[in-house]
Amino acid sequence: MTILVGYIPTPQGEAALAAATEQARAHGDRVLVVNMSRDDKLVDANRADGRDLTRLDTELAESGVEHEVRRIEHGTDPADAILSIIDAESPRMLVIGIRHRSAVGKLLLGSTAQRLLLDAACPVLAVKAG
Repeated sequence: MTILVGYIPTPQGEAALAAATEQARAHGDRVLVVNMSRDDKLVDANRADGRDLTRLDTELAESGVEHEVRRIEHGTDPADAILSIIDAESPRMLVIGIRHRSAVGKLLLGSTAQRLLLDAACPVLAVKAG
């Protein structure tokens, strides 16, 4: 089976990757790491650069976990992209990193994590950094 990880280059993303790797080792699963850049942003802090993706690939290879690192280059909604991958890949689990946000922050910006928790057709493991 596959464990899907929504990865961003932050402590939350690293925590999600670590949890997914741990789950994959425990259950003999493959890890699919997905990172996305939004079309509507000229600079997106959630976009993993080439060095980040190479590092992820190297770390996963060294861990012995079968894996794929995939960057989605086009799209406007990370939740839509991840939900589409869930439909196509039927993973055993989705792993995401979460952070505390204020009520106003949730109201103004929406919440990708909340949408994934509510709409994913597979179990979701939400992890906090540190």
